[in-house]
Amino acid sequence: MTLLRSLLSVQTRTPTSTITRRFLRLNHNHYHFYSTKSDAVLPVTIDLPKLEPSNDADLLSQIVLAHHNPFHAMESSLQLHGITLSPHLLNQTLLRLQHSSKVALAFFHYSQSLPSNSNNPRPSTSASSYNLIIDILSKVRQFDVVWQLIVQMDQNNITPISSAFLILIRRLIAAGLTRQAIRAFDDMKCFVQTENQNNNIDVNFFCFLLDTLCKYGYVKVAVEVFNRNKHEIMPNVKMYTSLIYGWCKINRIDMAERFLGEMIERGVEPNVVTYNVLLNGVCRRASLHPNERFEKTIRNAEKVFDEMRVRGIEPDVTSFSIVLHVYSRAHKPQLSLDKLNFMKEKGICPTVAVYTSVVKCLCSCGRIEDAEELLGEMVRNGVSPSAETYNCFFKEYRGRKDANGAMKLYRQMKEDDLCVPNMHTYNILIGMFMALNRMDMVRKIWNDVKGSELGPDLDSYTMLIHGLCEKQKWKEACQYFVEMIEKGLLPQKVTFETLYRGLIQSDMLRTWRRLKKKLDEESITFGSEFQNYHFKPYRR
Repeated sequence: MTLLRSLLSVQTRTPTSTITRRFLRLNHNHYHFYSTKSDAVLPVTIDLPKLEPSNDADLLSQIVLAHHNPFHAMESSLQLHGITLSPHLLNQTLLRLQHSSKVALAFFHYSQSLPSNSNNPRPSTSASSYNLIIDILSKVRQFDVVWQLIVQMDQNNITPISSAFLILIRRLIAAGLTRQAIRAFDDMKCFVQTENQNNNIDVNFFCFLLDTLCKYGYVKVAVEVFNRNKHEIMPNVKMYTSLIYGWCKINRIDMAERFLGEMIERGVEPNVVTYNVLLNGVCRRASLHPNERFEKTIRNAEKVFDEMRVRGIEPDVTSFSIVLHVYSRAHKPQLSLDKLNFMKEKGICPTVAVYTSVVKCLCSCGRIEDAEELLGEMVRNGVSPSAETYNCFFKEYRGRKDANGAMKLYRQMKEDDLCVPNMHTYNILIGMFMALNRMDMVRKIWNDVKGSELGPDLDSYTMLIHGLCEKQKWKEACQYFVEMIEKGLLPQKVTFETLYRGLIQSDMLRTWRRLKKKLDEESITFGSEFQNYHFKPYRR
């Protein structure tokens, strides 16, 4: 099987939407819980390979994407470049194909077809490679294929298999398939052998399940699971903290306080993370206008601070960051600066999140010069700004319709090399320049996106296609529409409707028929390739 013949792989389904990550942090490809010294169990960690500089991976991903054609097979030029596919190169290439799930799966299949020997083991036999492709496919809801890969891991004795299950559980919950996620958690016991007599590993997996359910707003399901199992598994601070976070997320502060009281009654001592979660719920969901509501929110926050001190818990930098975010939302720039100075006086070093909150407040209030001065202070203090810090400036430039100012900062961001733009950065700029009809800048940013390690995602294509439709550039819109489908990104329904309506109104019915024919051919290709996967436990 040649590489490009294997690229005729399965069609993806609707991608999941971007989710804000708070209590369960996501740092690139590293998932973890907040941990404290008082925790009696080990934190669950899913270490996926991280993106690293690699000329071979860059070249290989470009070859695969350039030669990928869903309708015609062609010989691969991989051998002509003399590249040996090692496990590390496979992982780095998959990371560069993460927004092209169909191509990534085909490339993974190709790696499995390579001969294996003692000197050069087959690269896809590592657990990290399986975890990567499972994460990529789970993002676009190819859960049937994911299950087949997990079974394949078990048959080939590839361990640890628990990370693959945790990725699957998280993505099922993100897709709203909570019952299937709980079933996958129960099925995991058949695959994962627990050797620890204290059963700590199972407790951590249970914490992961509860936390992920709460993180995506399914706290009632989490409470049901918790009540069903709390007599078998000893509740700990992580479980209660996750449940408190879940109630806060759906703005049920009363239930969050009730669970805080319950955990104290059961002898489970809350920690600074628990109170920060409650503080976050009190502050983040509160309405701050008119000014009386803002003052009430600050009083409620002070009550949480007082309770922390009564229990001997000192507020940390996260506690102050939450309050600073309230000032930012209420457009109180001077109060934000005063609170920042108060933190410094108490010897608390501001983090990038703290600085970003203040920068956001200053920018939203039009004090962009003060924000630039604070950005310089960050760098002088050794705190590297994040892409979100720069995005605060880009959003203000967007509001001012200042294309030149945004482009100047973008060039400076790349020259300073303090951080790389994220997809949100690119999407802000693309949307801004599309609205200002600066197509030259749109093309420049788009080329930068394609040349970056991230690559355009569903939001990028959607924004670009909709912008082109508004400007009645139907030919370009159709080209990008086909390109995104070939990369394995299924457009949203509104994109289909917008393109269809525009082509019909512009008397371009023939163009739409050609486009629909390509979609039908893609569906046929998907159906024929998918026959290889007979294991389909979840019906949608």
